[in-house]
Amino acid sequence: MSVEGLGSDRLLAFHEALATGAVAPAECGFFFDFDGTLAQVQDDPEAVYPVPGVEACLGALCRAYGRVAIVSARPVGFLRSRFRDVLGLQFFGLYGLEADAGTGEVRTHPTAEPFVPAMAEVARRARTELPPGAVEDKGLTVALHYRRHPELAGTLLAWGEAQTARHGLRLQHGRMVYELKPPGERNKGTVLREETGSLKRVMYFGDDLGDIAAFEAIVDLEHNRPDFLGVRVVVSNDETGGPVAAHADVRVQRPEGVPNFLRQVLSLTPL
Repeated sequence: MSVEGLGSDRLLAFHEALATGAVAPAECGFFFDFDGTLAQVQDDPEAVYPVPGVEACLGALCRAYGRVAIVSARPVGFLRSRFRDVLGLQFFGLYGLEADAGTGEVRTHPTAEPFVPAMAEVARRARTELPPGAVEDKGLTVALHYRRHPELAGTLLAWGEAQTARHGLRLQHGRMVYELKPPGERNKGTVLREETGSLKRVMYFGDDLGDIAAFEAIVDLEHNRPDFLGVRVVVSNDETGGPVAAHADVRVQRPEGVPNFLRQVLSLTPL
């Protein structure tokens, strides 16, 4: 398989990971961001759906490999609605503050539970004080979008910073969005560190600033586990693609390129 962006040492690791997948697929896992990775980013967050071919590929991965999961800023309920027919897929929503690890039950991370009232208050104030269309209430997090109106970026940032100070929250930057979250270290990297388990080969696919923590987790896992190999796949975009690509091993052009990449991986694995 030809891949874009790999140096010679990482190219060797990439092909070793594929070789392991061919002979020991139970030891391999795939973790994916959603928006911008498996789906095109849209002005309306509710209008986002997986690009054609993604669901079939994820279904095949679930049948072939040890673990397949979505690790997203979206709530678990939203993610389930987009992948209803993919059996075996696991979901870690809101940067891991919610999880459905294949049981059908959504678990809230203990660090987030004390902040449920504060997040509800922030969401209420945001709907009242901010322009229509700028606020996405996710329950445990609140997203402030300025994609439709870039001129609002400064206003939303100042408002978000005021709320973090008032309620003791965190403010995370993303692709034309600011995300208000409970405090603590829960992020995509902590999810990856916890959920790789006995997996020896892992691919993580991402496109945004929040995915950098997952890429860094792969580096840490490789450093601490001699038997572990990870492949960091960035899905290119014009907004955050540069900073994110600096952490990645492989570049895929746009979400539409992901299904073809996965088909090549699946072609090396006996189903």
